[in-house]
Amino acid sequence: MPLYDLSGQRQYPIGIRAFMAKTYDAVIIGAGHNGLACAAYLARAGQSVVVLERRDVVGGATVTEEHYPGFKYSACSYVVSLLRPQVISELDLPRHGLEILPLDGTLTPLPNDDYIMRWHDSSETRRELERHSLADAHAYAEFGNLLYHLAHAVRPILSIAPPDPTSFKPSQLRRLLDVGRRFGSSREHLYDLAKLMTMSSADFVESWFETEGLRATLSASGIIGTCLGPRTPSSAYVMLHHYMGELDGQFRAWGFPRGGMSGVAEAFAGAARAAGVEIRTEASVAEILIERGRAQGVVLEDGDEIRARTVVSGVDPKLTFERLMAAEHLDPEFREQIARYKIRGSSGKVNLALDTLPDFTCLRKSKSWTGYSTEAHLKGSISISPSIDYLERAYDDAKYGRFSRRPYMDILIPSLIDPSMAPPGKHVMSIFVQYAPYELAEGTWNEQRDAFGDAVVDTLAEYAPNLKDIILHRQVLSPWDLEQRYGLTQGNIFHGELTLEQLFFLRPAAGWADYQTPIKQLYLCGSGTHPGGGVMAAPGRLAAQRILADRV
Repeated sequence: MPLYDLSGQRQYPIGIRAFMAKTYDAVIIGAGHNGLACAAYLARAGQSVVVLERRDVVGGATVTEEHYPGFKYSACSYVVSLLRPQVISELDLPRHGLEILPLDGTLTPLPNDDYIMRWHDSSETRRELERHSLADAHAYAEFGNLLYHLAHAVRPILSIAPPDPTSFKPSQLRRLLDVGRRFGSSREHLYDLAKLMTMSSADFVESWFETEGLRATLSASGIIGTCLGPRTPSSAYVMLHHYMGELDGQFRAWGFPRGGMSGVAEAFAGAARAAGVEIRTEASVAEILIERGRAQGVVLEDGDEIRARTVVSGVDPKLTFERLMAAEHLDPEFREQIARYKIRGSSGKVNLALDTLPDFTCLRKSKSWTGYSTEAHLKGSISISPSIDYLERAYDDAKYGRFSRRPYMDILIPSLIDPSMAPPGKHVMSIFVQYAPYELAEGTWNEQRDAFGDAVVDTLAEYAPNLKDIILHRQVLSPWDLEQRYGLTQGNIFHGELTLEQLFFLRPAAGWADYQTPIKQLYLCGSGTHPGGGVMAAPGRLAAQRILADRV
């Protein structure tokens, strides 16, 4: 018997509505940049695709938000470098509005009102480093050359699905042989690569340089987004991970999207819509619908069912397998692998609206010997990393369940690069903070959030004394906030740590690293798969390739 609501509209029970509704070729959970990339590739291959996003905007953690009138925050992710060139080209993202503005160098303020500035211009960087150490100025070029070759040895792996080393299938053996050939082509660097994959970032850079601020800033790339310290073995690989990007063909270049990080998400969404993808916001998925061991669609929080021949999860493995399906659908061994998957949150974010530029004391005399203005020094990133011991002490706090009292910070002033991010004469400041453990030894993040924000501002004010007086608005995001607002389990920005036991054919679980899962027709396309986190889009592209190959 048909049902009618108060307006007289004919209604159907959930099961009947699902039966009458369209069945898609693919439903994708989450409109993060990887989910949107996967959707675009599938639709371009003729598939009918719907993307479901629980928030009212697309992008996941790749978003621009206006929490204070006129000031636009890149709330979570804040720079671009790892975005794969082939994705930009294949999806024609510039046609859909993507424009990346280059950042010009990295400033490291030092405690004695001096600083280290690494410009993108190699000759300018050499001249700057010579102020501190002639040996380091000479070694820096060799160091960059080594990392260039190591990154080139590893970077092709970012564009291929991991082979299964235990399989004797011809297709798997060919892929494994291809990986060996790629590494073998850089035989002269194999020993260096082996060391880099196992060493700590601190040990690696200390073998090259003597200037403490330079050592610290370089090794800090090995702790970003991980619950590791600079002296923790394998943190050197995380450093290499961040060295593998490029911008307009320039190796190790970083940029800022015009309009903030939503510029990236909107470009992917535009490419997806142009290919015929349907994107639904405020559509929160409650459950993956599994029947007879096969994914058949999803159930939304409002009870609606969306049927699809394939389900693709763009959220992290923990959320996918521990919250969106019952444990009975997975065998105990796989459930145990997912339970052991390390996804510890360790990062926070503080975004500031500023009345004017911060006055860094280290720059007050810089123009007299460099010829560069203060603004020129601030148009790149600013690294609060005066020494490796400083970074290690920040990690010591996190090990025992406390946020770092004097944290490592990676800072950007986006309004200097794109003036549309703030009203005329005003500025926004983006502060990535390490460390902020998800699990606190005392209290909750609701109780500790303001104290965490105070620690960040107090530490930064040691280098820019006017900071507290020019803050108009402050947004503080703890790992708990990143989880609640953006769906990142424990606030982990990479959907899982980039440690050796969670890379390549072990990500996210041994035997399941090719975007398939133990549930038939259920795939993963997020950063919890190879090649990992960052605004990269490689997981989305590779997952789409796997899905389309399985359709043949």
